[in-house]
Amino acid sequence: MNKKQTLMLGDAIAIAILTYIGFTFHNQTEISSRMATTFFPMLLGWFLLAPWFGLFDENIISNQKLLLRVPLAMLFVAPLASILRSASLESAALPIFTFILGFTNAIGMLAWRWIYYKLSNRNK
Repeated sequence: MNKKQTLMLGDAIAIAILTYIGFTFHNQTEISSRMATTFFPMLLGWFLLAPWFGLFDENIISNQKLLLRVPLAMLFVAPLASILRSASLESAALPIFTFILGFTNAIGMLAWRWIYYKLSNRNK
């Protein structure tokens, strides 16, 4: 597996973990189809928009200063994911949910990307 594939797999796992943590926060630890209504829109939003911010480009992911592109991307990913989620649930996209979704995923994805950066650059 190359670096880009590792990064993409790690991104998907990070989103899955963050989704699970979010449901755990609401005392809903049983994995259910409801969890999928949050996970898949986030996953789709991330993989549609992250490339626009260069978040799979080797020159960008190898520069620690450019890690701040992750929360910037999440400013766009979270509203898209929230709208997709609300459409699948046939409900309103609540601004507070969108904010919390974006904030927590930005922090979590930033943490994962920082770990990836440190591990991939430890021999340089």
